[in-house]
Amino acid sequence: MTDKAAFALGWEEWASLPDLGLPALKVKVDTGARTSALHAFDIEPFGHASAPKVRFNVHPVPGREDITISCSADVVDRREVTSSNGETELRYVIAADIQMGGTIWPIEVTLTNRINMAYRMLLGRQAITEQMVVTPSESFCQPQLDNSVYFSSAIRDTGTARALRIAVLSREPDSYSTRRLVEEGETRGHVVEVIDTTRCYMAINAMAPEIYYDGARLPRYDAVIPRIGASVTSYGTAVIRQFETIGTFCVNGSSGITQSRDKLQAHQVLARYRIGMPTTAFAASPKDTDNLIALAGQAPLIVKLLESTQGRGVVLAETKKAAQSVISAFRGLKANFLVQHFVKEASGEDIRCVVVDGKVVAAIKRTSSGGDFRSNLHLGGTATVAKISKAEREAAVRSAKAFGLRLAGVDLLRADDGPKVLEVNSSPGLEGAEKTTGKNIAGLLYDTIEKRVRPVPARKARKTQ
Repeated sequence: MTDKAAFALGWEEWASLPDLGLPALKVKVDTGARTSALHAFDIEPFGHASAPKVRFNVHPVPGREDITISCSADVVDRREVTSSNGETELRYVIAADIQMGGTIWPIEVTLTNRINMAYRMLLGRQAITEQMVVTPSESFCQPQLDNSVYFSSAIRDTGTARALRIAVLSREPDSYSTRRLVEEGETRGHVVEVIDTTRCYMAINAMAPEIYYDGARLPRYDAVIPRIGASVTSYGTAVIRQFETIGTFCVNGSSGITQSRDKLQAHQVLARYRIGMPTTAFAASPKDTDNLIALAGQAPLIVKLLESTQGRGVVLAETKKAAQSVISAFRGLKANFLVQHFVKEASGEDIRCVVVDGKVVAAIKRTSSGGDFRSNLHLGGTATVAKISKAEREAAVRSAKAFGLRLAGVDLLRADDGPKVLEVNSSPGLEGAEKTTGKNIAGLLYDTIEKRVRPVPARKARKTQ
């Protein structure tokens, strides 16, 4: 307790549970009950067995089931509790601080549905300390609070930390980016699970769309962080659409991932938003090769597969004849590609801007190795911290916004007439940017998730006939 002086309690008092984001509860003080109890429903355990957590919803105002507060807490025990009517129930037990007036002290409280009770919380004798004097004939010896706090939007901005259940969709659990996302989330007290996208399967119907994984229905996640590889774009975005259908917050949506992954569609989106990019041309007919080259400008030119990643499938044609040969070869493979003006003044360098929730949080300059025109770090390029201009920052932010991406890696070139966006990556690697700049990009992403997400209720079990 913060105050060692004795203070009085009546048989009913007002209290707050700040750890749970409950600023006002009318409490019944009952010395006849051993354990304390808090009204809770949609109770769902989650997390590792070594550090179990529970999340639940509370209707804090009697008679107002439209007002719901979502809470989460560490589980300290499971205990059989016998109520005053003789019924025994196995309950989760959590630890929380309780506050009355200027006094705060820790208690243990069990979770049970008290929807039909006049008081949303019962304070048992285990929670009553030696400094307290209970006067059964008195009420509200401590300052009274007001339920009206729940009727304003301010309750959503209390800043109360809540453990979230988060899925990282990734086929590479040991990659730097996936490991960082797991480590950072767990450091913040969240439960982060890595889900192999290709092992998900879906039940698609109007009433109860579901996602299954290794034979079991996936639980409700508070948020999903997609790390969708190019080889599984189509199936991966279908899985994300299913998460969107059931109402899960997805850091990047299926539409933005699909548009950004297809190079042709991505450039059309950039053009629609009038974002600077190298002149680009595309054609399906082999008869249009020379016209295609002319539209993109004079050699040297870049010939790029529509679904190239990490610099693979990107060829520099230094002469018109070389461009014709490369185009002919790609068409012989029945590959979809585009032709792009080569920004010579970039001199084998590009800028990777990492955008999180509409802000550039890191920028690095990538320089190609040897005589390679490609600056990708996967191909041996080197990275240094970049100081970007206002125009470059605006181009990166507008590009991420054009695709609706809350996390994006925007690659741009420094041309004589301003920044030119090369690519918008919906699953940017974190290693190069974090190690080069020393910034905690994974942490900034979790800041966004925590700001935008409220823990979702557990699903109620379906009734069997």
